[in-house]
Amino acid sequence: MPLYWWAVSVLAVLLLIVLILSIAIYRRMKRFEGSYISLQTFMNGQQMDELLNEYVHKVTEIERNVNRCNERLTPIELKLRASIDRAELLRFRAFEDVGSDLSFAVAFLNQDCNGLVISSIYSREEARIYAKPINGGQSVYSLSDEEKEVISKAMIGQQKV
Repeated sequence: MPLYWWAVSVLAVLLLIVLILSIAIYRRMKRFEGSYISLQTFMNGQQMDELLNEYVHKVTEIERNVNRCNERLTPIELKLRASIDRAELLRFRAFEDVGSDLSFAVAFLNQDCNGLVISSIYSREEARIYAKPINGGQSVYSLSDEEKEVISKAMIGQQKV
């Protein structure tokens, strides 16, 4: 047998192998395409990429809303922190000869323990009212024991969040 017959035989066998491989690859591609289409299409007929784009749009809109809410919430939180949210009242008897607890001390504090304490001293002849500023739970003016007590109770009243 001449050499070109051998070459033609080998070429035919290779061609047959390539043809078989091509058919096998074509069948696998068709199966993959079917799986891909079934993965992409849901029961209601919507495509997955359409749904994903819709969800990305919704998430972006939600992020914008959250940012707008945060912009509005920051000044509100600052104002709330500075507002009075702790109050405490203590009634006491300033003098032994006065029959009832008609004297009092009241403290009004914010979350930073700033505010004021108001005290009233009642006697049979007169009543005196004092107001003292409070900064960080302390005052530059001297405080009575009752005022110190009412300030400490107000500071404990509602803890910082």
